[in-house]
Amino acid sequence: MSKDKIFSDRIDKISDFAFDDSVASVFDDMIHRSVPGYELTLDIVGLFASDYVQPESYCYDLGSSLGAVSEAIQKNVRQEGCRVFAVDNSPAMIHRSKILVDTKNKRVPVHLICADIRDIKIINASLVVLNFTLQFIRPENRLVLLQRIYDGLLPGGILLLSEKIAFDDEKEHNFQIHMYYEFKKLHGYSELEISQKRTALENVLIPDTLNMHCERLRQAGFKRCYLWFQALNFCSLVAIK
Repeated sequence: MSKDKIFSDRIDKISDFAFDDSVASVFDDMIHRSVPGYELTLDIVGLFASDYVQPESYCYDLGSSLGAVSEAIQKNVRQEGCRVFAVDNSPAMIHRSKILVDTKNKRVPVHLICADIRDIKIINASLVVLNFTLQFIRPENRLVLLQRIYDGLLPGGILLLSEKIAFDDEKEHNFQIHMYYEFKKLHGYSELEISQKRTALENVLIPDTLNMHCERLRQAGFKRCYLWFQALNFCSLVAIK
């Protein structure tokens, strides 16, 4: 696993964060050191796949990065005739996924697709996963995407949504952000790295509050929405059709 050193040296002019070759090459290290509880979310995705994926149905990993979610689904699906569609708009991520993901598995095939997730037609789905993806979609486009996911889900199908979140209460927001930066320091990031990455993400990653997520899911059509994990300012929800 290559170590993330993208922001370790001072950068005079910081560009917006992008999932390019430099990020793809260190992404596994980056996300494990940047997202508290990331490994656990993958394990729980596997549990949901085992329990909720229906026979002859499709699973969608939207914003698949290096395919870790797709692999968790592939390894845990118990039903026959299922397929996984891993979609990411980053050619660099899809290129590396072709090396890392078992695309030759005939029991649960994984199809890697380089495309904008907003252009993908969701059909015959029993499981859709947005694992730290929705936060990178412009806020005005998020509801439309969730409605399309809802429409493409089978009855009893689920959406798993993991996100970095904001907080309505200013004191709680500041507390959670402070502890998150302490978490990053604990995992080897310097003040400079934290500051420069924060600047790079400022106009790219726009977090919502937990209440905003739940309300938007209801607007999309989901009648049930449950929080199943939270660590600092990161959380995971399940929405059931």
